[in-house]
Amino acid sequence: MNKDVISFTIPRKPDYISLVRLTTSGIAHSMGLNVDDIEDIKVSIGEACVNSLMLNDGEEISLVFEIDEEKLSIEVTNVSENIPEDLDERKERELGLLIIKSLMDEVVFNGDGIKMIKYIEDDDQ
Repeated sequence: MNKDVISFTIPRKPDYISLVRLTTSGIAHSMGLNVDDIEDIKVSIGEACVNSLMLNDGEEISLVFEIDEEKLSIEVTNVSENIPEDLDERKERELGLLIIKSLMDEVVFNGDGIKMIKYIEDDDQ
């Protein structure tokens, strides 16, 4: 299987997070991931989008899904690992990052945002 790439951009509005979660669910399901993994990915993508909404001023959130035989990689722009000390919802945003790190197999922050990876387990092993 070749690597497929799906990318899209949503307006920076909370109303569109459900669209992202639904799209993510469809992609993960088409890859044959189990229900638990799909839920983990949906929660993680939702937390990443909320982080981007709360901590950045950009007008859009861009998402890139890379699909291959071994993993699903999701990049979300404007996600920050550094939560400001004076943010009213600091504890919630820190908890969101912990949730992402605990549910995804690999999490990398870079200058553009976050890359989250869920590896596909072979049930035959």
